[in-house]
Amino acid sequence: METELAESGSNFSVGQRQLVCLARAILRKTRILIIDEATANVDPRTDELIQKTIREKFEQCTVLTIAHRLNTIIDSDRILVLDAGRIHEYDEPYVLLQNNDSIFCKMVQQTGKAEAAALLETAKQVRHHTGYHYMDNWLSHSLFFHCTAFSLQFSIP
Repeated sequence: METELAESGSNFSVGQRQLVCLARAILRKTRILIIDEATANVDPRTDELIQKTIREKFEQCTVLTIAHRLNTIIDSDRILVLDAGRIHEYDEPYVLLQNNDSIFCKMVQQTGKAEAAALLETAKQVRHHTGYHYMDNWLSHSLFFHCTAFSLQFSIP
């Protein structure tokens, strides 16, 4: 808390700068949050903490997220899948996962059996969950970068 922040956060790691930006957004009570790979440079435990914080502190905000990790978007209301700049799918994650020809389903399957099963279970739970406003997602997928999933997720209060 007493560390001086140099211009552009140059004395902090990328992960630390991301945490500072998130803290600023919380303190400012921002209505729109744009996150570009918020958890790319952090360990899995910190990733989980950041995702939980985003879901709790920005529940009533518009959140735009670019992410590689499918577990950061699997609990959203809707996913819009783009491939080569064209819309291919738009539905609930659980519904997309029921279609084996779905680009989103194929991306989840590429994570391996155990992770795919966990993602499917999370999507199933979200589908039946009530009382929480899950974020809509825009998931952009390029076959050229087939391992990279970009998502824009938003929640409209």
